[in-house]
Amino acid sequence: MASYHTIKESIHEIERQSIQSQEEQIYQVLKVYLKLFPVLNCYLYRYSPIGYLAEGVILVDGDGLQHIGDIRDDIRTLPVIYPAIHERKAKYFSGIEYFKQTSSKYIIPTSVNSVVVVPILFQSSVIGYICSNRIKNSVTITKGMLSSFTEFGKLAGELIFQSNSTVKSPLLSRRELEVMRRISWGESIKEMADKMEISDSTVKQYIKTAIQKLGSTNRAHAVGELFRMGILS
Repeated sequence: MASYHTIKESIHEIERQSIQSQEEQIYQVLKVYLKLFPVLNCYLYRYSPIGYLAEGVILVDGDGLQHIGDIRDDIRTLPVIYPAIHERKAKYFSGIEYFKQTSSKYIIPTSVNSVVVVPILFQSSVIGYICSNRIKNSVTITKGMLSSFTEFGKLAGELIFQSNSTVKSPLLSRRELEVMRRISWGESIKEMADKMEISDSTVKQYIKTAIQKLGSTNRAHAVGELFRMGILS
């Protein structure tokens, strides 16, 4: 079982590398995940609480890397995923419980009978998650190991967010961009004000000016424009 210290040092090692793109950084994070934990694959999904939308990003396993951008799901229809996102903790299902919790929309190979779901968090917000449905032989996933998975998701989320927040918008100020990113996570005005340590009215002003600068009609339209421009991802 990977200790908190080992996980933290592994994530910091990625941070110290001269990685030129967020895509490469994410790939390195997943390679560390495979090295630290007794799993043989990992599917990475981005997540937005607006519509409970999960979108596939990449799959990494022994055969290399595969893009899975064609996968889009409402996690409320996926009982095996939803608890990890809702509780912000890694979850493990196996055997009959796994099959009971797996959506009938997916065809599951008979060799697959378990899954670990690890939420990726920035502060209290879930920004994505990792799924692994191939566990190494003779390995028992314990509560202690699930705690390590959870810690990995928190540290990985901090790293990924820091990388993503270095992407600048030519139109928006740093604070305006942060507010729009938090809107994309589904945070309320009060949540944003508390976490950013500013007033509700200041948050509303940032939203108003961001919408104006982007030429949008409302906040959802503005967030959509930022995704379209690749500023949010």
